[in-house]
Amino acid sequence: MGLLSRASYLVRSKLNSILNRAEDPTETLDYSYEQMRDELKDVERGLADLVAQKKRLEVQRGRLQENVEKHNEQAREAMRQDREDLARRALEKKQAKLESIEEMEDQIASLESTQSDLEEKKSQLQERIERFRTKKETMKARYEAAEAQNRVSEAMTGVGDEMADVGRAVERAEERTEEMEARAAAMDELTERGVLEDQFSDEDAIDRELSAGRANREVEAELETLRAENGGERASKGSAREADATSAGADAAVDEAAVEAELESLREEEAEEEEDSKA
Repeated sequence: MGLLSRASYLVRSKLNSILNRAEDPTETLDYSYEQMRDELKDVERGLADLVAQKKRLEVQRGRLQENVEKHNEQAREAMRQDREDLARRALEKKQAKLESIEEMEDQIASLESTQSDLEEKKSQLQERIERFRTKKETMKARYEAAEAQNRVSEAMTGVGDEMADVGRAVERAEERTEEMEARAAAMDELTERGVLEDQFSDEDAIDRELSAGRANREVEAELETLRAENGGERASKGSAREADATSAGADAAVDEAAVEAELESLREEEAEEEEDSKA
C-alpha cells in the first residue's frame, strides 16, 4: 500500500470514527422520516401536475368537439347556398379536428393510466411512511431508554467522560487541599521556631524565647509545690501506719494473756475432778 493510499485510508478511518461518535440514531431516524415525507410530497406534486395537464387536454378536447359541431353547421349552410367548395373546406376542418380529438383522447387515456399508477404508489408510500413512523418512534424510545440506562451505569461506575472529569476534579481538589494544609503547617512551624516573623505581632524571636522561659519556670514552680504536698502526705501516712502497728501489737498481747488465763482455769478444774474421783 502506497503512502497516499495509507494516508487516505487513515483519514477515512478517522472520519468514520468521528461520525460514528457524533451520530445520533434518533436524529438519523427523524431525518429519514422527513426524507420519506419529502418523497411523498414530490409524488403528490407530480400527481397534481399530471391531473392539471389532463384537465387542460380535456378542455381542449371539448373546444375541438365544439368546433366539429360548428364545421358540421358550416357544411350544411354551404350546401344550402349551393357552395359545395365551402362545404368541402368545412368538412376538411372537421376531419382535422376529429383527428386531434382522437390524439387527445389517447393522451388523456395515457395520463389517466399514469395517474392511477401514481395514486397507487402514493398509497403504498403513505403506508410505508406510516409503518416507518411507528417503527421510528419505537426505536427512539428504545434508544432513549438505553441511553438513560447507560448514563446511570456510567454515573454509578464512574467510567463516563463527565464522571471521569468529576473524578479528576476531586483528585485535583484533594491534592490542592493537602498541599495547602502542608504549607500552612510548615508556615506555623517556621513561625513558632522564629524562622519567620509574624508581621502583625510586635513580638520578635527573643520575646518568644523569654516568654517560653517564663512559662517553663512557672511550670517548675508548680511541680515543686506538688512535690512538697506529696511529701507531706507520705509522712502523715507513715505515722498513721506506725500507730496502727503499735495498737495491733498491744491487742495481740492482750489476746494472748486472756488465752493463757483460760487454759490455767481449765487445768485447775481437771485437777479437782481427779482428786474427787480418787476420794
